[in-house]
Amino acid sequence: MQLSEQPVLRDLVLVGGGHSHVGVLHMFAMNPEPGVRITVICTDIDTPYSGMLPGYISGHYSFDEVHIDLGRLCAFAGARLYRDEVVGIDRQNQKVICRNRPAVAYDVLSINIGSTPQVQQVAGAQALAIPVKPIAQFNQRWLALLEKARQWPSYRGRMTIAVVGGGAGGVELLLSMQYRLRHEFKALGRSPETLKFVLLTSGETILPTHNPGVRERFARVLRDRDIDVHTQAEVVQVSPGCLHTKNGRTYDADETMWVTQAGGPTWLQSTGLHLDAHGFIQVTPQLQSLNDPLVFAAGDIASFSERPLEKAGVFAVRMAKPLATNLRRTLRGQKLLAYQPQRHWLALISTGNRYAVGSRGRWGFGGEWVWRWKDRIDRQFMQRFTELPAMDPTQPGINARTAIHSMGQLLKDIRAQGKAPATRLTLSSEESLQAISALAMRCGGCGAKVGANVLSRALGSLKPVERGDVLIGLHAPDDAAVVRVPPGMAMVHTVDFFRAFMDDPYLFGKVAANHALGDIFAMGAEAQTATAVVTVPPGLESKVEDLLMQMMGGAIEVLNAAGCALVGGHTGEGHELALGFAINGLIDEKMDGLMRKGGMQPGDVLLLTKPIGTGTLFAAHARHAAKGRWIDAALQSMVQSNQLGAQVLRTHGATACTDLTGFGLLGHLVEMTRPSGVDAELQMSTLPLLDGAVDCVKAGIVSSLQPANVRLRRALRNADEFVHDPRYPLLFDPQTAGGLLTSVPAAQAQACVQALKAAGYVHTAIIGRITVQGEALEPVLLKT
Repeated sequence: MQLSEQPVLRDLVLVGGGHSHVGVLHMFAMNPEPGVRITVICTDIDTPYSGMLPGYISGHYSFDEVHIDLGRLCAFAGARLYRDEVVGIDRQNQKVICRNRPAVAYDVLSINIGSTPQVQQVAGAQALAIPVKPIAQFNQRWLALLEKARQWPSYRGRMTIAVVGGGAGGVELLLSMQYRLRHEFKALGRSPETLKFVLLTSGETILPTHNPGVRERFARVLRDRDIDVHTQAEVVQVSPGCLHTKNGRTYDADETMWVTQAGGPTWLQSTGLHLDAHGFIQVTPQLQSLNDPLVFAAGDIASFSERPLEKAGVFAVRMAKPLATNLRRTLRGQKLLAYQPQRHWLALISTGNRYAVGSRGRWGFGGEWVWRWKDRIDRQFMQRFTELPAMDPTQPGINARTAIHSMGQLLKDIRAQGKAPATRLTLSSEESLQAISALAMRCGGCGAKVGANVLSRALGSLKPVERGDVLIGLHAPDDAAVVRVPPGMAMVHTVDFFRAFMDDPYLFGKVAANHALGDIFAMGAEAQTATAVVTVPPGLESKVEDLLMQMMGGAIEVLNAAGCALVGGHTGEGHELALGFAINGLIDEKMDGLMRKGGMQPGDVLLLTKPIGTGTLFAAHARHAAKGRWIDAALQSMVQSNQLGAQVLRTHGATACTDLTGFGLLGHLVEMTRPSGVDAELQMSTLPLLDGAVDCVKAGIVSSLQPANVRLRRALRNADEFVHDPRYPLLFDPQTAGGLLTSVPAAQAQACVQALKAAGYVHTAIIGRITVQGEALEPVLLKT
């Protein structure tokens, strides 16, 4: 990861990937704020645009057309994306509490997480109804309903789908679902009449916030579509196949969509922030929390103190600009500006087919032309986030002179905060000197070591696993660790070190530790101890401390899970974040159970436990050319340990094994065939590939290490036959924390594959076989 030459002075943390925050990210990308690091915490990679979601349900748009790729947008903005669920805020220590990772420090915090349906207030709704919000989680539920409808057995009669909620969202959703499902049934040769649709609302009318003319238009559409509408029907209980209303009536419902009674998530209750009666964060006209000027909120989660605002996407979109402005002004210590929402706005509401109704104040109009107009507006909005400027790899970074000028201006802005309303952002004199020092030429003396206080505080909360054979380690630190080798055991030793290639230090720590342990597990050994070597960029002590804590927190999770004790290390300053480990392992001194690269036998089957493609994917990620979900899937593969896989291979008689790393699949296979004195056949069609890897290769994007690996093409007997196959370049793709490449006896192959898949290596595949060494100089033959 090529870090900015500017040290981090302030952390801006965005919780949620809603409409306001994607706008903020785009604005900060186009005009970066010097010294400000942005971190986005979100459970989803693809964030839906609510304006096009009905069109997606109707089948007019594809998934990618209506979703903003948050991973790609964050990369474009230079922001860190942490995929996790927020469960609280420690406002006193200015930290966001996450479910699955260390707390994330902030200087300024913004929350844009939408609303959460309060289904727990209605008996049975939480278990039996499908909430539409948060919309980021709706897609899987919709796809499941779609499949259920397709599979609905005819002997059960009509399938009834109910929508609870008579606002614009509920009506639009119901009409879109009906349009899509009727067309699905026609395509399957089934009668659309076997589907019944019902709308229930507690109000006296549908679309209560719109004028009578618009309401009448939709009432007419619902009648024409044979949809039953029940007003003054407040649902108080959901039971299997049935809805119960307050007035004592019941309605059939095989599936129920919930589009009402939304509120804030329960975790906000413990934050101490001022909330309204529905659990939403109360904000000032500047979009700040009423009782904490460092916390902002926007979109549905914000309760505007000046006047109630409808929970409509138009407000979330239009809040983006004032939110970005005030976040920037807060970071600079400048006076904030008030957001003035419009009194009336234009709503374009679709009817499922390519027809829409416009509604603004007392005006209403409709037609196919309105849908085309809406389609054009929506596509133009999405274009801002999908057609990002390409990164020029030849463009030089910020030079020291520019960095010092920009940082000097920011320091001046922050130091001037005495003239602004009091906040907790002002830099101390010591911090100002640290920032200037971080920009200056560092001498690199004394091993360029990080300060002892910073190091001790960062590591103080981490708890490495304790082992009885560690006599002197972090529990009693000295000049070096002292470790006992148990009787009858031999030492296995390896080392790995590389710079960060991702923006999440916690995940990078996990990947780096997993990568270093790979050699130990590939040889069938038990991991014993690890010594770390860390390089961190200079900066404010608080920021360096947090970076170390995040990275080493991820690493120690992996080491502890492997039973490997961290016993020491060296931490120093450098231009880029980097991490490595020297790992000691143990194995029976008689070499029982040892797996080596040599040992392949003719007739063995060749297995691979993880998909390949990390090299090209992260090369594309650096150019903002990879989809966020591709990178997320690659990271999930990289953090999966090879420990359990190696144990499965040993029990199934693996004859040779290695872990895939920088030399790529072909390089490691050649390393195995040579000492084994065998040849190999590699089957291209069965290679497990990471999603997006072929797409990136087709786009001409490969890792910087690829050219060195391609020299091994001379090991291929028939390369010319496959050189145009889009999978061919992936034979040379360098891997990080890759899977295990192994040979097992043919009689054990299927059982071994099943056992590996059961152990969580779901992409395990038989990719070839081992043959007798022939007269040809090239040991590897490619097959389709």
